[in-house]
Amino acid sequence: MSISPKSAAPRRASLELKTAADRQVPLLDLQRQFAQVREEVLAAVERVCSSQQFILGEEVAHFERDVSSFTGAGFSVGCASGTDAVWLALAACGVQPGDVVMTTPFSFFASASAIVRAGARPVFVDIDPHSFNLDPELVASRLHGLPSVRAIIPVHLYGQCADMDAFRRIGAEFNVSIIEDAAQAFGAGWRGQRAGALGRAAAFSFYPTKNLSAFGDAGCITTSDVAVVERARSLRNHGSSQRYYHQEIGWNSRLDAIQAAILRVKMSRVQLWNEQRRQRAATYDQLFRKAGLAEARGDNSAPICLPSTRSEAYHIYHQYVIRAQQRDALREFLSKRGVGTEIYYPLPLHLQPCFSYLGHRDGDFPQAEKASQEVLALPMFPELTAEEQQYVVESIAQYYS
Repeated sequence: MSISPKSAAPRRASLELKTAADRQVPLLDLQRQFAQVREEVLAAVERVCSSQQFILGEEVAHFERDVSSFTGAGFSVGCASGTDAVWLALAACGVQPGDVVMTTPFSFFASASAIVRAGARPVFVDIDPHSFNLDPELVASRLHGLPSVRAIIPVHLYGQCADMDAFRRIGAEFNVSIIEDAAQAFGAGWRGQRAGALGRAAAFSFYPTKNLSAFGDAGCITTSDVAVVERARSLRNHGSSQRYYHQEIGWNSRLDAIQAAILRVKMSRVQLWNEQRRQRAATYDQLFRKAGLAEARGDNSAPICLPSTRSEAYHIYHQYVIRAQQRDALREFLSKRGVGTEIYYPLPLHLQPCFSYLGHRDGDFPQAEKASQEVLALPMFPELTAEEQQYVVESIAQYYS
């Protein structure tokens, strides 16, 4: 049977849609990573099971030493989650009820909720629109009118360190603790020094989606301050440094040995995985520019804006996040073509209902609010293939064509 040209066009279009629907590029594929480490991970779990030491113990102690060595910090304290890590860092650095802690409104909820948990009041300051990180100039200008500020939490968002030169100067000038929220930044760096050793203390998350990931919740803090590490170890263990004797009210936030053993296996590869993420970010950049979708920063005529990296930073691309015109419609289009995306974060912290008591309104932090309306995270993981990246960019190009 012959097909007329008039009827062939719809058939081709239908075939193209079917082919697109069959394609799947996930935002993250943990199965591919597990395939690389499966035997080592299972052996590590067996080692813990055979030891019958499941909470803290030698496995956790070894992992803590590995983290200290990797980050360059003097000490590491494993804990139950990244959220607990932020709280432990705050409390161990002396943050108390009535204190003020400054941070960004454009971050995961735990960056601010941990401040409240420590009894302090979060004070938000807007972000730099290019890096999405806390703006140190705005922080410095706000500090002059807030004498009760005890700490500042710059968040190394998406895997790029905040401007730690500026925050170190601010910490010294105003005598406040700089606590890194490095939940998304294990292996990131600033001027050759790794996240975790850039402030008085730092908090890491090993949630399963992170660059260094556990098989459940896990976290740690790092510090080179002996007083901070001793208090953090006590606080994570019910406020006890000697069994059944409690100097203060702490929390049950002990890292379990199975998670530590799994993390030790993955730590031997995390530097390679981070470099592979950087390579894939460079591939995205190249593909977008070749497609004519992104121009130099500040050119508002381009439909998307690529991630901006500071020259001082070693960006590990926990997420590859673009700014996109018509973001929500683009995301829906990509979903229909099997491309996974996510919005980090759709509602800034100052507008979350639970923080309504702080009295903020729309327009208080315009850069954070604008970012929440434009950011879109694209598929990013070390095993992402060049063909998958090409499909992602072609799909975005088709939307804007």
